[in-house]
Amino acid sequence: MDVNEAKKYYADQYDKLVWIDQEKIRQQKGYDFFKRAIDIVGSFSGLIITLPITLWVTYKIRQEEPGCPVIFKQTRVGRNGKLFTMYKFRSMCIDAENKLDELLTKNEVDGAMFKMKNDPRVTKIGKFIRKTSLDELPQLLNVLKGNMSLVGPRPPLEREVREYTPHDKQRLMVKPGCSGLWQISGRNDVGFDEMVDFDIEYIKNRSINNDLKIIWKTAKIMIKPNGAY
Repeated sequence: MDVNEAKKYYADQYDKLVWIDQEKIRQQKGYDFFKRAIDIVGSFSGLIITLPITLWVTYKIRQEEPGCPVIFKQTRVGRNGKLFTMYKFRSMCIDAENKLDELLTKNEVDGAMFKMKNDPRVTKIGKFIRKTSLDELPQLLNVLKGNMSLVGPRPPLEREVREYTPHDKQRLMVKPGCSGLWQISGRNDVGFDEMVDFDIEYIKNRSINNDLKIIWKTAKIMIKPNGAY
């Protein structure tokens, strides 16, 4: 392939990418209002309803690693690149972040994301709460605070965003969510590029009806997991 052919090839590939109309997203004021109302009611109700589960998970984490923090806090990238602190139940050993560098070569997904099925850093109770997505219950606090939504793209890490292409960065146009099309469509069985495609599809077709469908499917997946680890 000569230079001219290469330029044409990459130009054709660029044209095939899906691009989101940013002005359309900014004009969805009514949708944003009702979505925020659902987020407030849903997250507040969820925190109350899941309180017994929260207490049980807290007990199991403390039992396995006494004296260690129950909540894991991590800086994530939100809407329009704004940084925020995301909360999760701690599912890994206390020094998991320090051990990440030595595991990066064992990444099992392509693109700007790290996933490893048998990650040695995951604790015993951590395997269970990750598989059932119970580790993400504290994110309801993020939703209540307004950092996240019940439905939206997965909030990425700063190091992941540094590897994003302009096409990938489109997923940062909206508030990140606890669940989304990616999570209900195979989750860890889906690669990075496919995840971006799911997120862009969601953003282009945002509606209250679609959000409610995703919330309902997420609840079913928590009972019958679909690829989480």
